[in-house]
Amino acid sequence: QVQLVESGGGLVQPGGSLRLSCAASGFTLDYYAIGWFRQAPGKEREGVSCISSSDGSTYYADSMKGRFTISRDNAKNTVYLQMNSLKPEDTAVYYCATARTVVALFNGDFGSWGQGTQVTVSS
Repeated sequence: QVQLVESGGGLVQPGGSLRLSCAASGFTLDYYAIGWFRQAPGKEREGVSCISSSDGSTYYADSMKGRFTISRDNAKNTVYLQMNSLKPEDTAVYYCATARTVVALFNGDFGSWGQGTQVTVSS
């Protein structure tokens, strides 16, 4: 069964950190570009970051640059999103998704999606 499972979300104070994981089962993540997305209540889904399958190139939305780091561990079939200096406006459900390439991610040509993990930044 092809499945993506996100984990690592939770409640954190402003300025804190979390590391989200996106673990794949039933297929190998190596061959896919992986994107992290988020959706806050009442807002549209937005792209957070993505990583290519070919050379590990990474991309970030402007508001995440310098605070978030995406990485992949192919041996563990997992992609991570390290989130530092979290702000209340980062509160959202975070999802990971696969695509054949980064261009496909940008074009919305997705493969699999995870179920999401809640991140709440609040004092």
